[in-house]
Amino acid sequence: MNKIWDFIAENPMAAVVAGGEIGFWVAIVAGLVARYLLKLKRTSVVLLLLTPVIDLVVLVATVIDLRNGATANFVHGLAAVYLGFSVVFGHSMIKWADVRFAHRFAGGPPPPPKPRGREKLRAEWRDWFKCVLACGLAAGVLLLLIFMVGDTEQVDPLWGWLPRLGVVTAIWFATGPLWQELSPKGDRVEEGARR
Repeated sequence: MNKIWDFIAENPMAAVVAGGEIGFWVAIVAGLVARYLLKLKRTSVVLLLLTPVIDLVVLVATVIDLRNGATANFVHGLAAVYLGFSVVFGHSMIKWADVRFAHRFAGGPPPPPKPRGREKLRAEWRDWFKCVLACGLAAGVLLLLIFMVGDTEQVDPLWGWLPRLGVVTAIWFATGPLWQELSPKGDRVEEGARR
């Protein structure tokens, strides 16, 4: 446990990123509780609208930390990646949670079944394009941080995140749409459903 506290003391941005992720899910759960259990629709909307504010707080904290002379490290890059994925996938994560919460606590319809066959392939491609968009946004934030700070030595580790984003998109492609495209099982499921 002491190692965790030492890491956070040496990398306060780690606490900011972790707090952002925790805050994101707390805002979603609080918003859904307000909407479905407490019947406070306006409060629910405000709580759910906090999710992009949390993303903004993480970004601002990262900029302030770097502008105050902190040497960029793994966590600063992670903050940019967190922001990209949170912005792109945030709405769909809220929607996913909303459907399940409404079904469980408010008598809403059950969540749709997992897609199969060609629909699964379309979903994999859609998610991969969202991954590309998230990585592009993260790369844009990384470049913005690099050029805002300007000190090459201070931000040098941020450059290392750009190839990592390429690796993420390649792995996502291979394990998502390509895997589904090459999987004979997916085609058999769809053909069986038609009969």
